[in-house]
Amino acid sequence: MGDQNSICRKVSEKIIKAKPFLAMVSLQFGYAGMYIITMVTLKHGMSHYILGVYRHVVATLVIAPFAFVLERKIRPKMTLAVFLRIVALGFLEPVLDQNLYYVGMQYTSATFASASVNVLPAITFIMAIIFRLERVNMKRIYDVAKVIGTGITVAGAMVMTLYKGPIIEFVKSHGSSHNGTTGGATAQHWVTGTLMLLGSCCGWAGFFILQSFTLKKYPAELSLTAWICLMGMVEGAAVSLVMERDMSAWKIGFDSRLLAAVYTGVVCSGIAYYIQAMVIKERGPVFVTSFSPLCMVITAALGTIILSEQLHLGSIIGAVFIVIGLYSVVWGKSKDFNNSEATNEKNGSQDQLQITEIAAKSSVRFANNNV
Repeated sequence: MGDQNSICRKVSEKIIKAKPFLAMVSLQFGYAGMYIITMVTLKHGMSHYILGVYRHVVATLVIAPFAFVLERKIRPKMTLAVFLRIVALGFLEPVLDQNLYYVGMQYTSATFASASVNVLPAITFIMAIIFRLERVNMKRIYDVAKVIGTGITVAGAMVMTLYKGPIIEFVKSHGSSHNGTTGGATAQHWVTGTLMLLGSCCGWAGFFILQSFTLKKYPAELSLTAWICLMGMVEGAAVSLVMERDMSAWKIGFDSRLLAAVYTGVVCSGIAYYIQAMVIKERGPVFVTSFSPLCMVITAALGTIILSEQLHLGSIIGAVFIVIGLYSVVWGKSKDFNNSEATNEKNGSQDQLQITEIAAKSSVRFANNNV
């Protein structure tokens, strides 16, 4: 009986430790679905500004009731400092990142845009070091693994999107590759588009960094997610009203527009912000963004199997690099996390020992005074 309890306890511990990994991998499947649905919707003429607003309307309506009920006893008091951070969070990702990405893609190409997004782990890693959320000591092997793994992941993502190579026929297909372009981008717009895409990546990375700091002041993940979605909706609506003067563009029916708004709102805003907050709280923002290039691998695989799209040698080589780099970063973060836990346990044991010694001395002093 004791052996069975011990085995169950070990299995339970393994599952708990694997939760952040499973959560982030599952999230990349959600983002892969968003890529397909959003592209279809935008090709049918929906404004990306308005899609962003509807996306966060849905997210707010879905998340807010759960946050109100489940966190009513643990929700911290809202302060001006926390509210201003939430306003900034609502601007960084829901407004700045998403809109700059789509505008930058129009000025360059879809291939270049998808490649540029994969520098997100590197930008987040650099920001985390600047704001002292990550400490890098090149004398420690797991810190070296994090740095090298980040570089390999970015390199693999670039290879996957910028190099095609010969077609690999795993399955018989006659489809076309999903890495098309959005149209001929002129040379004068290319620099502007590139700057917008880099701004998009910086906005998303800044969102993760600021979310990490905000969670320390406002440790209620569901409530924070609801607030971010609400602020994203309000700020996005203000931007949309300025950029889209034609009110007919706001019309939506039971079509791909509604599907895109519901899917992206529930999965890629509501659930994604909540899961990212949970994982950031435990493992940090670098761990979260290190999984983002995996979305390209999943999208390519799903496109080949489901949509019969062509798979090129460059995609396979890039995917191998991404997996190796991702494993290196995750291994380094795991060692870093385990060492932090060991340090905390050691400090806790020392504190407990000091408390015990103080209590013992107090007892002896009390006994001597009575004598």
